[in-house]
Amino acid sequence: MRICLEDVHVRLGGRDVLRGVTLEITERRVAVVGANGSGKSTLARLLNGLVLPTSGRVLVDGLDTRRRGRDVRRRVGFVFADPDAQIVMPTVAEDVAYSLRRSGLSKRQVAARVAAELERQGLADHADHPAHLLSGGQKQLLALSSVLAADPRLVVADEPTTLLDLRHARAVTARFAALEQHVVLVTHALDLVSGFDRVLVVDGGRVVADDVPDVAVPAYRRLMGC
Repeated sequence: MRICLEDVHVRLGGRDVLRGVTLEITERRVAVVGANGSGKSTLARLLNGLVLPTSGRVLVDGLDTRRRGRDVRRRVGFVFADPDAQIVMPTVAEDVAYSLRRSGLSKRQVAARVAAELERQGLADHADHPAHLLSGGQKQLLALSSVLAADPRLVVADEPTTLLDLRHARAVTARFAALEQHVVLVTHALDLVSGFDRVLVVDGGRVVADDVPDVAVPAYRRLMGC
């Protein structure tokens, strides 16, 4: 999978959130780190067209997010920091099935895919449970299940462990690390990115460091005065 950002500027609410970002991403595991307000979440949202560039282009496997947004979103799934923002159906199984409503699959095929994904994420015993009564970690795994059921090539996750304690954060991060899909993970948890292929450090709307974790993370710590 190949993602290209070509001299991307994003202006939101009268503020330049990203400025002149040019990147090519092909690695399977990429982390994005930065202080609050640095632009890292906006960068993540560009990758599936949730945010469109004010100028410049974002291409996902050659598809322009501005012109081919629907096709891009079939390839790129997005997991938010707060899973309650993604859970829309009453029960766990119904919520995963909802993500397949436009898939063209038969009811039997949808049921089989839902069951397989819930089993994979350790939620099979909760299929008929009220979705909003799950624990925080289980809700995040449900949000991930709903994204994965649609079989994207890339999963973008914007701080998916922010609302979790350390134990659940490690568990959710391990699930992301084990995915077959390409992953772009926005996170503040620097100890969770050590196994990634690449880390992007965002500051003031620009990518100021771009390297393997052992190089990029210390650069970010220095930037933060740590």
